[in-house]
Amino acid sequence: MMRWRYVQLALKQVRRHRTRSLLTVAGVTVAMFLFVAVQTLQQAVHEATSVTAADTSLIVYRENRFCPATSRLPQFYQDRIAKVPGVASVMPMKVVVNNCAASLDVITFRGVPDEFLPEQSAHWKVVEGSIDDWKERSDAALIGQRLAQRRGYRAGQSFDAAGVTVTVAGIIQSSEPQDENVGYVHLEFLQRAAAKGGLGIVTQFFVKVHDPAKLDEVARAIDAEFRADAEPTQTRSEKAFVAAAGSDIVEIVRFTRYLGWGCLAAILALVGNAIVLSVRDRIMEHAVLQTLGFRSGLIARLIITEGVIVGAVGGLLGTVMAMVLVRFGNFSLSTEGLSVNVTPRWIVFGMGLLISIATGVLAGLAPAWQASRREIAECFRAV
Repeated sequence: MMRWRYVQLALKQVRRHRTRSLLTVAGVTVAMFLFVAVQTLQQAVHEATSVTAADTSLIVYRENRFCPATSRLPQFYQDRIAKVPGVASVMPMKVVVNNCAASLDVITFRGVPDEFLPEQSAHWKVVEGSIDDWKERSDAALIGQRLAQRRGYRAGQSFDAAGVTVTVAGIIQSSEPQDENVGYVHLEFLQRAAAKGGLGIVTQFFVKVHDPAKLDEVARAIDAEFRADAEPTQTRSEKAFVAAAGSDIVEIVRFTRYLGWGCLAAILALVGNAIVLSVRDRIMEHAVLQTLGFRSGLIARLIITEGVIVGAVGGLLGTVMAMVLVRFGNFSLSTEGLSVNVTPRWIVFGMGLLISIATGVLAGLAPAWQASRREIAECFRAV
């Protein structure tokens, strides 16, 4: 274990070359900022698209259709879906978006029947306005908190998107990620107001099953029910549906892994270069320290500690900056009316700090080993 006075000595060595140390810390901060941002994005995509054993939700969509504007199903399919064995509930839903392509700022309207709102709102907490206000107005909308914060909407305010004008009746906070970035409106209102569709036409059906283990079995049964109809269906679990709709986003996020590894390589190179230069400048000092009784192992640990200090400080700054940006930026990657909400995770914060410290240790190993192997006489001759 390093004693505190030796840590103080390492700190003094870092402060002696302030310009070099500050530039190295700044480089590590930028690299770790990018690394943590990439990891946060990857974590968000993983959570939004990974099917778990507890999932009970299915999305029934028009077969071979992608954007909500092209998926049109008769609303009377609801009764036939409800009779499929294993189905607990069926909710018809009309979806209208202002942009079907991948974007960071998409407004999605979901039209739902009034009688299904209590079931849908089981995961909600109304933070502004009320559900009663939503029931009283035909053009009312309950919007997710993330959407409200990004656009600056407040209860009572009216806005227009995708040709639909609504009034915000309430702002909701939900444990369901998709609810945070949409506006819930009355189904009949949206069917009349939307440019495409009409009464009796919906975009999809939101299905709940009794047994999560039979999710795929129920999905196949639903599709078999409508295979011979004029409007055949394609049924998938909700998270599988998000993964399929956001396949472009998933591929982009996979590519960012290389960016993350590049950031780690940059951190290693920056810290390693700073330590190598620092050790070269202090060859005589190391000889003096050995003369005073400092063993080669202690000198090596002092050099590694310098790397840990530089890496930890830069890593902490970069990690905190990335987490703050993600926390208050309210970023959401949306495509085809579905969203991947980018939110800060403590596991990513801890991983960023640990990687910074580990990188500092790795960067200091080679110069520490080299310095610890030098004899006193060799140190004086090298000056």
